[in-house]
Order: sequence, then C-alpha cells, then structure tokens
Amino acid sequence: MSPLRGCSIVVLVALLAGCDGGDDFSDLDAYMNEMRLRAPGKIEPTPTFRSYPTFTYNAANLRSPFSRQVKVDLAHQQGARNVKPDPSRVKQYLEGFNIEQFEMVGTISNAAGSFALLRGAGGVHRLKVGDYLGRNDGRIVAISGSQVEVVEIVPDGEGAWLERPRILPLKEHS
Repeated sequence: MSPLRGCSIVVLVALLAGCDGGDDFSDLDAYMNEMRLRAPGKIEPTPTFRSYPTFTYNAANLRSPFSRQVKVDLAHQQGARNVKPDPSRVKQYLEGFNIEQFEMVGTISNAAGSFALLRGAGGVHRLKVGDYLGRNDGRIVAISGSQVEVVEIVPDGEGAWLERPRILPLKEHS
C-alpha cells in the first residue's frame, strides 16, 4: 500500500470519528414542535362547484340563416281551393326532414331513367321525378344536370294552399 493511500485512509477515519453519532435530536424536536403549533388544526375542504345544466343545440335541422330564401309574397297571393296536400298518401322517408338540409351533388342515368343525387338526412339519396322530400309535401317536378325543381304545398294563412316552387342547385366541388 502506498504511503499516500494510507494517509488518506487515516484522514477519512479521523473525520468520521469526529461526527457526533449520539441520539441528540433535541434541536430538531424543538423545531418540529414549533411548526406544529403554528400550523392550522385542520385543512379546509376543497370548494364545491355548482353544476350548470347542459345545453343541447336543437336548431341543426333548421334552415341556415346564410342560405338564400325563396321570396314568395304570401300576403298578396291567394291559395287555390283545388290545391291541397293528400292526407291519404303514404309519406316517403325524406319527407321527415327539412328541405333546406338537402343539396344536389349530381345526376345519374340508366335504362330506368334519370335520377338526382341529393345529399342530406345522413347520406346521399337517389330520387326521380315524382318523389317527395321535405316537410311541406315537396314533389320533384324536373331534374336537369344543374338543378332539381321541387314544388311544395304550403298554407296561405287563410285556410287554402299555395304551390311554392323551389330549386335545389347543383353544389359543385362537393
């Protein structure tokens, strides 16, 4: 063993011997007792938060305020007594939805005829002339490559009914 190494071991032992190995923690106990006296007796509970009622948006199926409206002056038009919805007709599936939520996305033709492709009510639907859609007895009267023409039957406010034309233009880039 080298003399330098032996000297360093002796110094290390001397330092460790100088440490007080007694069980005198009186200064630590005094400090802890002082802190216990200063600390509050109990912890406050967490604050309770009021719950607010959830909001459900119910206007998703209504007409968008940003889409163009069909301008029909119902105040000056008189309804016809021979125009009225047929109450005995069986309603089609797409008559349970507002017509404003439908948009024309294309046409398709085959041996059975020409059909319009309308997106809305959770999918794309194939419709032909004579099919109904919308809540106002809207009947498809014409289909072209750029639009679908629909005639709705609406009340005139005086007990009669009016036929209101509506056009669903082709939505490009859809």
